[in-house]
Amino acid sequence: MGPPRSKKRRPTFRRLLKTSDVKLENKLKNRQMKQQNVAKKQRKEQKKLRQAVKDAAIRTPRPLETYRKRPEEEEEEEEEEFLESLPTDMMEDEDLQQMTSMARQASFITRDLSSCGPVHSGKKRSSAVVPSYEKVPRKMARTEEKEVIHLLPIKDKTGVIPQSIERVIKQPPEEEEEEEEEAANEPEEFEDEGEPESTAALTAEQREQLRVHKINEKKLHIAGLGSAIISNPYSNIKRVKELRGMLMESDPCVAVTVRKLVMVSLMEIFKDITPSYRIRPLTPEEKAAKVKKETQQLREFEEGLVSQFKFYLEDLEQTIKDWKQQKKKRSQAVGFQSYRGLAEVAVRCLCELLLALPHFNFHNNIIVILVPLMNDQDKKVSGMCCDAFRKLFQQDKVGGASLATVRVISGLVKSLNYNVRPEVLKTFMSLRIKEVEMKKDIEATAPKKKFMNNKEKKKNLSRMQRKWKKAEEKLEKELLEAEASESKEKKIKLHTETLNIVFLVYFRILKKAQKSVLLPAVLEGLANFAHLINLEFFDDLLNVLQSLIQSGDLTNRECLHCIQTVFTILSGQGDVLNIDPLNFYSQLYKMLPRLHAGAPNDDIIIVLQCLDAMLTRRKKQVSLQRAMAFVKRLSTLSLHVLPNATVGILAANRATLHAFPKCDFLLDNEVQGSGFYLPELDEPEHCNAQNTALWELHTLQRHFHPVVRRLAVHVCQGAPSEGSAALSVDLSRRSPVELFNAYSVKDMTFNPPVAPPSSKKKDRFVIRAKLLDEELQRRAESVLTVTEDTELDFNTTHEHTHH
Repeated sequence: MGPPRSKKRRPTFRRLLKTSDVKLENKLKNRQMKQQNVAKKQRKEQKKLRQAVKDAAIRTPRPLETYRKRPEEEEEEEEEEFLESLPTDMMEDEDLQQMTSMARQASFITRDLSSCGPVHSGKKRSSAVVPSYEKVPRKMARTEEKEVIHLLPIKDKTGVIPQSIERVIKQPPEEEEEEEEEAANEPEEFEDEGEPESTAALTAEQREQLRVHKINEKKLHIAGLGSAIISNPYSNIKRVKELRGMLMESDPCVAVTVRKLVMVSLMEIFKDITPSYRIRPLTPEEKAAKVKKETQQLREFEEGLVSQFKFYLEDLEQTIKDWKQQKKKRSQAVGFQSYRGLAEVAVRCLCELLLALPHFNFHNNIIVILVPLMNDQDKKVSGMCCDAFRKLFQQDKVGGASLATVRVISGLVKSLNYNVRPEVLKTFMSLRIKEVEMKKDIEATAPKKKFMNNKEKKKNLSRMQRKWKKAEEKLEKELLEAEASESKEKKIKLHTETLNIVFLVYFRILKKAQKSVLLPAVLEGLANFAHLINLEFFDDLLNVLQSLIQSGDLTNRECLHCIQTVFTILSGQGDVLNIDPLNFYSQLYKMLPRLHAGAPNDDIIIVLQCLDAMLTRRKKQVSLQRAMAFVKRLSTLSLHVLPNATVGILAANRATLHAFPKCDFLLDNEVQGSGFYLPELDEPEHCNAQNTALWELHTLQRHFHPVVRRLAVHVCQGAPSEGSAALSVDLSRRSPVELFNAYSVKDMTFNPPVAPPSSKKKDRFVIRAKLLDEELQRRAESVLTVTEDTELDFNTTHEHTHH
């Protein structure tokens, strides 16, 4: 088979006939174009002929003055305008003679002052040359044009008296601006030349006085504008533009100070005059509709407020960008060193607006500007932004602003490949999700009441009943609005979405960046929100946390956060799961001796929280051997920690004794079962804790801290809730964490001060040193009296400790 035939049809004779008209039109156009080209050639020839005639006329006697030739383009344009109107083929001899005679004559009027040389060639060359500014034409005095307006006539006894009034015609704004620019540009050339001489002539004190005087003038101007705006914002909203224009202050002496003052002033003004609702743009129908004068004034105010607020935010953002990019504009009078100060003030203003106007327009834009600055290298800027978002999370009751912020932070962490500062993720700890999610009562879960429609009313109710039913439904709707039941559902929905994004960030870091500096913040956040984690993620999360602990790469604080997360999950929604986290019990039991007075004392808080979740809340799932092992090791730990930690640990032991009453075996010297106690073993189930005694309590009864002594006596007597050995109300009703915080000594330091202390400080340090020496001596005595065999008789140990 040959090649396929083309599907394109060849034109038939009829089609050619149809297109013949088009061809005729094209031929006609071509003929016209040729005629035009011929006419052009003829005009060119005539032009050459005219030029030759002119050259012949000018060649004979030369004029008195020699002129500088103009550019060829201008010469051709002028000649075409005049000579084309006089074709050479119709010129007579008389006209030609008249033209040549005119060319020979030279007068002052026909000369071009800007293009000709000096008239008298005999003048000396040393004569002063005319300055360039003298050549600029002078501005003529403008006479105000007046317009006569005829008014209605007045009829009098004499007759009809015509009335009229004169009105000055205002100049168009464009012309006024041009004149102002010209007037401003002309004197600046002389002022710039004279100012350096005047400032150079001043001394340093005079310059400073001049600068203070200028700043005071600017302050008064700013204060006047601000008070006018705040006193009547509806009519003076346009003055915000004038105040905002001072952000571009060009005087280098006061530019930085004035810009800072204007930034802060505008921030306070917007905080005062901004309404408590969001302003939406008007629709075309609303703009076209006729409204009252008050409504129109309100619309103009809102429109001006939104536009000026937008421009103000753009100015602040541009200030921060200039600082980050270190770009100096030609029109700016601010040096590179001042960029940082301006940027810090701009960031502070944005943080204030973030907290003060969470409901107003462009709030999300402020969030987008500030979130990247949380990860800035400048600690002051990043600290301001992080503090602002913490406060925003704490005061956000509905959750809309928190959701928007968490979204932007999630995008930032992902875009930077998890290379952000830990403080960025620590702001999540301030979210109010925990408080709102726990408030689930019967009213929130109750189904909504449905109202009857019109058909049901007509079918089932009489006319009077329908009337009463309508009134009841109206009242119930108002009550529902007052209770804000819809906002409660909206709040829960927003918090759920926010929490999902937070967990998404945490799980991504656990999966992809386990060795990053963000891991401590992630584990702390998981421990805080663990009770809200979905059951679907429990198995995977437990496996990940267990692998992290067993890897050995984590610090004590991070391991404690892992353990706290696991037991928070199991004490909340995870109580339905049949899981025995024995490995996590062993890990905490193993870590307890590592905590001491020299380490950060805040780790004890996490230990106390873990003990509450592991022993007190899960007392049904914990064996007695495990509880006794923890009580013994905690008693040993209480000997070498700070007093506030000792108070918290003894309170935790008291709670364990109440949860496991059979732990009072440790208060007796009789042996319970076979074997002997193995204090170095890290398995709480197999260390035989039932065969030891809490001899540490007798040592703590002679502690220098009075609360420690009181708690030690109380626990040594079995932690009774009644009787003479019972605790007072201020101690018995507090949790271990509360007691730890109540008796913490934050100002105690063991490092000597750099500067020589005063007499009062010396006395305080001497007292502390004595107390510490006594405590160390007591502990040394107690250690000497206890032999390697810890299973000595309790009474014998008691006697040795007394000696």
